[in-house]
Amino acid sequence: MTEGNKAMPLNRNNWPIAAAMINFPGVLPDGSLVQEQSVDQWAATLQQVVDAGFTELDPTDSWLRVADLSPARLREFQYLVKTLGLTVPAISTTRRSSVIDPVHGDEYLAYNHRVIDTAAEIGAKAVSFGLFGQLTEQQAKQLWFWTAQGVKNPDDPATYQKAVSRIRELGKHAAEYGIEVSLEMYEDTYIGTADGAVRFVADVDVPSVGINADLGNLQRLHRPVEHWLAMVEKVVPYAKYWHVKNYMRVEDPTKDLICSYPTSLALGIINYRVAVQKAIAAGFKSAFLCEHYGGDGLSVCAMNRDYLRTILPR
Repeated sequence: MTEGNKAMPLNRNNWPIAAAMINFPGVLPDGSLVQEQSVDQWAATLQQVVDAGFTELDPTDSWLRVADLSPARLREFQYLVKTLGLTVPAISTTRRSSVIDPVHGDEYLAYNHRVIDTAAEIGAKAVSFGLFGQLTEQQAKQLWFWTAQGVKNPDDPATYQKAVSRIRELGKHAAEYGIEVSLEMYEDTYIGTADGAVRFVADVDVPSVGINADLGNLQRLHRPVEHWLAMVEKVVPYAKYWHVKNYMRVEDPTKDLICSYPTSLALGIINYRVAVQKAIAAGFKSAFLCEHYGGDGLSVCAMNRDYLRTILPR
C-alpha cells in the first residue's frame, strides 16, 4: 500500500488477509465448471466473499484457474474483482502445480509459469505452489482426506534435484516481476517437514522463493509430528505468502490414539499469536490467506481474519 510515492507500513488495518476459495467447488452439482460460468455467476459467488467482510481474494485454482482464462475473460474477471472492491494479493495453486508429477510434471511446470504471468497481469505479489499430488481414490472417500495416505514424493536424489531445478526456474521467472514464490508445506513431500522445507529452499537458492508455513497441513495428521512451535522457529525466517488454518489435535499414547478436526485459528493446537509475532520479528511482510475445511468455511475464515487483525502490529 502506498501514499504518493511513499510505502505505508503494514499494520492490523491494512495488512492483506485474503479469503481462499476452497469453500466453493470448481465443479457444480449439475456437472458444469466454474471455469465456464458467466461473469454474473462469478459475481454471485464473489459477492458472498464481500458480504463476509473481505477486501482481498485469492481465486485459488480449485475454484477458478485464472491462468487458463482467455485474455478477454481475464479482463472480465479483473473488472469484476475491482467492481466488488476486492484486490488479489496472491494466487494459490492446489493440486495442479507439482513439477515432478510423473504424468503431468511438464504440463504443471508450464501452468505454473502461466500462473506467474497472470499474477503479474492482475497485480498479485505472490504465488503459492506445492509438490503434492491429486487426492487418491482412498482419500476421496474419507470425511477428512488427510486421514488416508496420499501421494508421496519419491526418495530419489534425481527427482529431488529435478524439483529444485524446476522451482528455481519458476523463482527466477517470478523475480522478474517482483513476485514471491511461496512453497506450501505438505506431508510426504520434499517440503513436508520444517527441516525439509528449509533445506529445499536453501537448495533452490533464489531470494524470491520461500516457505508457505501452512503448519495446519501437518498438525492435522493422525500420526506423530514435530511440535508446532519447533516448526515455527525453523521456518519463519523463510516465510512468505502464508496459508493459515488450525486444527484441534488429540493425542493419547496410552491408547495409541492421534486424531484431529478443523477449528478456528484461536482455538486450535497452533498458537497463532505466538507464530505470527515470531514471523513478524523475523521480517515477515507478506499477505495471509485464511482457509478452513468443514461447515461454513467462509464464515470461519472471516472470524480468523478478524482474529489476525487483533494480533498484528498497530
